[in-house]
Amino acid sequence: MNNPSIPDITLPASDHRRLERLARVSADQGDLDARFLLSEINRAEIVPDRAARLDNIVTMGSWVTFWINLGFPRETRQLVYPEDYTSERTQIPVTSPFGAALVGLKVGSEIPFFTAGRTNVVRIESVSRGDPNDVIRALFSKPVVQGQKLFDDDDPGPSAA
Repeated sequence: MNNPSIPDITLPASDHRRLERLARVSADQGDLDARFLLSEINRAEIVPDRAARLDNIVTMGSWVTFWINLGFPRETRQLVYPEDYTSERTQIPVTSPFGAALVGLKVGSEIPFFTAGRTNVVRIESVSRGDPNDVIRALFSKPVVQGQKLFDDDDPGPSAA
């Protein structure tokens, strides 16, 4: 029986093969983050690379819009292999605890992950593999939380008392 707080994950076959090799080598060298990644890979449902349902799944190279601990601002970053990691501001290496938690999640899923001495929860808002300009537009669109806008278009903002 699955733990209800741990969502199912799905991986395309090509990501699964490459991630498994990467995680196994590092785990064999004692890397605890790699062991977590390997455990995530081992519980994943593997689907063909062109499966339509992958459109809503965090895969390698995809741009992910997410919230951590739902009180913090949302962010969008790209999930990448360690050798492709060049920017802390725009990318997340899959070999980090956060990257390993993201891989294979679908839009709307949330999962706990442990980093920097504390447990956090990440929630996936959207996934994009398209044009980087689409990602930029998504970053500046008005966020929606459970059907409610964070900002009211009719609200004039704060006023002096």
